[in-house]
Amino acid sequence: MNDSHSPPQMPAANPDPMLVNSVVYSADGQRMRHITVEEISDVILDPGHWVWVGLHEPSEELLEQLQLEFGLHELAIEDAHNAHQRPKIEVYGDSLFIVMHTAQTVNGTIEFGETHMFVGKRYLVTVRHGASLSYAGVRRACEQDPDLVALGPSYALHAVLDFIVDNFLPIVGEFREELQELESEVFEDTFKRETIRRLYDLKKELVTLRLAVAPIQDILNQLVRQYPNLIRDEVRPYFRDVYDHAARINDATDTMREMLTAAISVNLALVGVAQNEVVKRLAGWAALLAAPTLIASWYGMNFHDMPELGGKWAYPTLIVVTLCICTILFFVLKRSKWL
Repeated sequence: MNDSHSPPQMPAANPDPMLVNSVVYSADGQRMRHITVEEISDVILDPGHWVWVGLHEPSEELLEQLQLEFGLHELAIEDAHNAHQRPKIEVYGDSLFIVMHTAQTVNGTIEFGETHMFVGKRYLVTVRHGASLSYAGVRRACEQDPDLVALGPSYALHAVLDFIVDNFLPIVGEFREELQELESEVFEDTFKRETIRRLYDLKKELVTLRLAVAPIQDILNQLVRQYPNLIRDEVRPYFRDVYDHAARINDATDTMREMLTAAISVNLALVGVAQNEVVKRLAGWAALLAAPTLIASWYGMNFHDMPELGGKWAYPTLIVVTLCICTILFFVLKRSKWL
């Protein structure tokens, strides 16, 4: 193993795409070198070093190998292999098992994934499933400040959780922009079935987002207050900061869900109002046409003794009277906004 004052080695090409990174760090926060899976159990026995392993959709065989190297619980390994888990934090002996849901925008749509984390005194293992951005950038950012890396796996865990939560912020921003666009469409004069469909789809995605974000607050709250053997006191303020971010996202999500519900209700109400206007106008025109229809039906009956049938000006008089009645009705209905 290299001396802690030696310059960090460049990452070696990893032949296993499921094993993204396996790096050992010294107690003073210096990156030492990449190690193989077989070396892990020996390295973590040294109190002067800790290991950060990153996996992406690993096979069952690789997880079983890591279970032997780290001494992980078989139930946690089973959960890590089966990706469909709820967000949670569980204690297995002297280690934590944390499940977080992740999200990212893929081809204009929001896709969700999961990250499973094993945290021990001298190791952090992250297992990514589905839609989840790589944590290589998080690792590089941490390595820029060895003093923080020296805080060990608990600070690395904070960095990963902070990255996961911050990735929800642009998604919330996209939802907010789409909601504003849909709100403008709701108040347009013409009804669009597509608007209702988009409102429903957006509400469904917001519900999924809330299910992903809401449990994070409980997880972070536990990390702020509990597990003194695994979470260093110096790192707890950092977890509290991530908790504030998660709370803000959760509040924004709840607000948008309420606004979406209101937008859907308003849209349906406006559709009802528009239909009532159409019905009212049809009723107005029907009333306007009822007068000449009634008069014509009277004089269309074949009775010999009806008044004015024999008069010279009977027909023009009837037309004038009918037009007068229709004109009066038109202005009355127009004034009452039935036409």
